[in-house]
Amino acid sequence: MFYQAVAQMTQNLKTVETWLDKAEQHAAAKKFDVSVLLSSRLAPDMKDFSYQIQSACDYVKAAAAWLSGQVPPKHEDNEQTIDELRARIRKTVAFAESVEESQYAGASERKVRMSWAPPGTVLVGEHYLLQMAIPNVYFHLSMAYAMLRNSGVDVGKTDYLGRIHWVPG
Repeated sequence: MFYQAVAQMTQNLKTVETWLDKAEQHAAAKKFDVSVLLSSRLAPDMKDFSYQIQSACDYVKAAAAWLSGQVPPKHEDNEQTIDELRARIRKTVAFAESVEESQYAGASERKVRMSWAPPGTVLVGEHYLLQMAIPNVYFHLSMAYAMLRNSGVDVGKTDYLGRIHWVPG
């Protein structure tokens, strides 16, 4: 279950590269600097597009690491261009895909400490995955997607879903 869940989140993170391509195309067609989109937000008190991508990456790499008994790699939150966001996504995907399925053995009972949690508390792996990692990845990806849509970028549901693995029936 853990390997498949992280693989699914990783696959969804990969779809963001298509969104970034479409954002660049939109900016070129409308003749504005694409970096304007990186600071877009849906509400004044909301974190911007770059933050949403950084956070989605953070939750994917943390899930792969914590659930496989590792410490997540550190990534600075300093991306200021589309290419830097692409690099962040690719580093995250490369790390998550480097974790072998066998490394998730015992993941459901691994203890995950959250720095902001009540003192002396942890989440076991299953609860971390279901209550923290999965919801946060999809929240941040949904917000990033909505920011692009709100800015006029031509992304649709199939761009959000990404590649579907159809098989002959």
